Parts: sequence; structure tokens; C-alpha cells
Amino acid sequence: MSHDTLDTLVKMANQIGQFFSAQKHQDQAAGAAEHLRKFWDPRMRASIVDYVAKGGEGLNPTALEAVKRISQPTRRMEQAPAHVA
Repeated sequence: MSHDTLDTLVKMANQIGQFFSAQKHQDQAAGAAEHLRKFWDPRMRASIVDYVAKGGEGLNPTALEAVKRISQPTRRMEQAPAHVA
């Protein structure tokens, strides 16, 4: 991915982070992560996750935490609880 494209992704992630930072009634990073999951193309998400793995310079704290959260596999609650005899 080109340097210009990464700059654009960082700028966009920061804008999303800034928006959710103003939402004081919720977990701001969770809101930003949800937005990234829902609205960013998988290639965009992969690029910003890779960028954060290399340091993530220039991302605001909310955007940085959101990207860290989308880089983690989602947990599924589909497992049935163990049967107690």
C-alpha cells in the first residue's frame, strides 16, 4: 500500500476516533472499533492493523485502541456451557 494511502487511512481513523472520543456516555474505542468493522473494507482494516503492528505513529489514542481491538479475533458466545451432572 502506498504511503499516501496509509496517510489517508490514518487521517480517517483519527477522524473516527475524534468523533467517538466526544461520545462520553460509551466506550469510545469500542464505538470506533465497531465503525471500522462495519464500514471499512477488509483491505483497509488489514492495512491499518499492519500499520499499528509497526507502531501506529500518528494515531490518536481512541483510534489506536480501536485498531488494536479489531486486530483481535472476535469471541463467539456460541459454545454451549459444559454440562454439570
